Amino acid sequence: MITPRTVKQCGQADYGWLKARYTFSFGHYFDPTLLRYASLRALNQEVLAPGASFKPRTYPKVDILNLVLDGHAEYRDSDGNYVRATTGEAVLVSTREGVSYCEQNLSKDQELSRLQIWLDACPERENPLVQKVVLDGNCHQMLASPDGENGSLMLRQQVWIHHIELAKGEQMRFHLHGPRAYLQSIHGTVHAATEAEQKAALTCGDGAFISDEANITLVADSPLRALLIDLPV
Repeated sequence: MITPRTVKQCGQADYGWLKARYTFSFGHYFDPTLLRYASLRALNQEVLAPGASFKPRTYPKVDILNLVLDGHAEYRDSDGNYVRATTGEAVLVSTREGVSYCEQNLSKDQELSRLQIWLDACPERENPLVQKVVLDGNCHQMLASPDGENGSLMLRQQVWIHHIELAKGEQMRFHLHGPRAYLQSIHGTVHAATEAEQKAALTCGDGAFISDEANITLVADSPLRALLIDLPV
């Protein structure tokens, strides 16, 4: 089953220094029916004003994936670890108890646009504190996985995140590990189709909950950039 979550249905925020769109309950946006989806508990599309930053704060034990769409970012923790990322790079922060984290737009004249994902982490597992990967520009890249396969970011959870770039008319089929997945269009229009011939059309910023499907086929109706988050647990 495919259940769309259109961009108009998402939570919205505009604080001047930050503009945000929330798929799930986050910050001042609360919807009791949308607290999480399996281990996926946040999917935020945010724009930080030039020079803006998030104040240091602590987090629950989650893996935070930041995909920089445009701009220059720095991620820093209270232990002195930090990493910088720019357009076309992704950073994974594995949060720890008692450590605070902050994010800053390094540019004084350019906005920072990025997509952020939170995933519950396995309590018994510890990974590298900060990881970074460069997008390779291919039609399909494993962005994150439990074992860091093919040079992907290593998660503390049984989740696979695919980064997809397709030209108009191209299609790609995915075999899913379990009963749940989430599809997010970053830009472009896509048709998602199941073996039961259910179809759903998503446009820029739209997402879709996928449940009880073994396979999913994506067909790009325009040049497409998207994420497919495979969530078996």
